[in-house]
Amino acid sequence: MRVTPISAERLTALVADRVEQAARNAPWVRVAVDGADAARPGALADALVGPLRLRGRPVLRVSAADFLRPASIRLEYGRQDADAFHDLWLDDGALLREVLAPLDPGGSGRVLPSLWDAVADRATRAPYTELPPGGVLLLDGPLLLGRWLPFELTVHLAMGPGALARHTAGAERWTLPAFARYEEETRPREAADLAVKVDDPRHPALVEP
Repeated sequence: MRVTPISAERLTALVADRVEQAARNAPWVRVAVDGADAARPGALADALVGPLRLRGRPVLRVSAADFLRPASIRLEYGRQDADAFHDLWLDDGALLREVLAPLDPGGSGRVLPSLWDAVADRATRAPYTELPPGGVLLLDGPLLLGRWLPFELTVHLAMGPGALARHTAGAERWTLPAFARYEEETRPREAADLAVKVDDPRHPALVEP
């Protein structure tokens, strides 16, 4: 395995280039930026919006945090059950139905940008939006890979166990066993199209075979 330091700006440009490559073979490009909150996947997804729009690509930002299941399901086994966090929190069926499947070849392009407000524990009642052909969906969140969700491009922001523990807020440390299980069962560095080591999120490095 080769690890090559890369600037944040160059990383953004590299992912944007990969989006352009994927767009040659798909009506829409669905991009997953996968990583624990400590790895800041939302920051990378946000950084891609401007460069992609400058290239003439319509962009829609969606967060997996807006597609969690209701508290009655998420917290059925308690508020700090790592296996439930791994298996049950994300409503992957709704994410497929409302966001990803409409961007399949021949799809409508009509996407629901958010479904559930986990803090208020109620539907967001967000209106549907149309993503024109040639557009890019940027989805960020943890534990996105290994769920048979369709993406044209997947980026995994990887942290070693020590770095993840250091950067994870104390109130969220109970999730660490879920990420250890994710590493063991899903092997996201290998599953992703592009893996980036972010033990220090300010200094990313590409991970290549």
